[in-house]
Amino acid sequence: MNTSRSRPLRIALVAGEASGDGLGGTLMHALHERISEVAFAGIGGPQMREAGLDSWHDCSELAVMGLAEVLRHLPRLLRLRRRLLTRLEQWQPDLYVGIDAPDFNLPVERRLKARGVATVHYVSPSVWAWRARRAQRIGESAGCVLCLFPMEPPIYQQFGVEARFVGHPLADAYPLEPDQAGARAQLGLSADARVLALLPGSRVGEIRRLLPIFLDAVTELNDAIPGLQVLIPAANGACADAINTVLASHALAGKLRVLDGQASTALLACDAVLLASGTAALEALLAKRPMVVAYRIAALTYTLVMRLGLMQVRRYSLPNALAGHLLVPELMQHDCRPAAIAAALLPWLQAPGASAALLPAYRSIHQQLRGDASARAADAIVDVLAKRR
Repeated sequence: MNTSRSRPLRIALVAGEASGDGLGGTLMHALHERISEVAFAGIGGPQMREAGLDSWHDCSELAVMGLAEVLRHLPRLLRLRRRLLTRLEQWQPDLYVGIDAPDFNLPVERRLKARGVATVHYVSPSVWAWRARRAQRIGESAGCVLCLFPMEPPIYQQFGVEARFVGHPLADAYPLEPDQAGARAQLGLSADARVLALLPGSRVGEIRRLLPIFLDAVTELNDAIPGLQVLIPAANGACADAINTVLASHALAGKLRVLDGQASTALLACDAVLLASGTAALEALLAKRPMVVAYRIAALTYTLVMRLGLMQVRRYSLPNALAGHLLVPELMQHDCRPAAIAAALLPWLQAPGASAALLPAYRSIHQQLRGDASARAADAIVDVLAKRR
């Protein structure tokens, strides 16, 4: 594709969900500071659009998770990918940055790389958890992999793939010492309230699957913690609609508070967190809050994962993977039951001071991931572009 400098540098970015939109937005701001004339286009959300993305589709169109879910949406996703490739061929980017969403982005990167376009994959797939040899295959698509976690680059290096640890932008966004009192004041919560935050996922399918279980766990907790206040941050409008739909048919309807975003404020304000696995678990760690990670995937997906031996770790949540030991409780699949969840949460809600024992490990991980990740990612991209000249 044409890389003439008679026009602004063209960088295509594609993010697959709300967390990727956040990463893309901060990355774009950092790139603006380093490249005087640059144009951005692709797929993103509100944060990337605010940073200057010409958004051809919204990232919510890619927010599908799990083998069974992907199969159900596969025709639509394939059509969207074909349209994207056609648009990219017309736009002629100098660089393509796939932000997470590996099932969608890596095939696009592979096609563009074969045509001579520089490709970067931002956020490594979990090669530490799922078949390390995938790193070699990822390197066939991405000229460089930008890793958020320090255990990832050594895996890529085994296969001769360029990978750089840039740190995690969320570690920069959260203060080392959280201000719980300030967060409570912002949300109108009293200092002595018992507060639980529920984060059932940023995908509609996750919310439909997990929120009823989480609500049943809250019902069990209400007997032991009178006056328990529950916050449910909604990642976007679609998630808010899904949350309210589930609440409408539950006995707790009207007794919980659904927030418009504000996940970080809710995490800082609460005494404990019940959440789905993923980035939210890292955010709870950075907010220095005790948590229970509970997750259940579609039965078909789970059966395939287990029978094919795809998962190669026993600890699947980020806090435990980063700590190297069981730091927070994990209740996966058949263990993801209301009674078990309530039992795991109860000690943190009855004695919030007990969470102090977690702080040394939380702070250590936070400091390890900190270091202006967006700037380091932008520097890596500038290096990739420099090698092409």
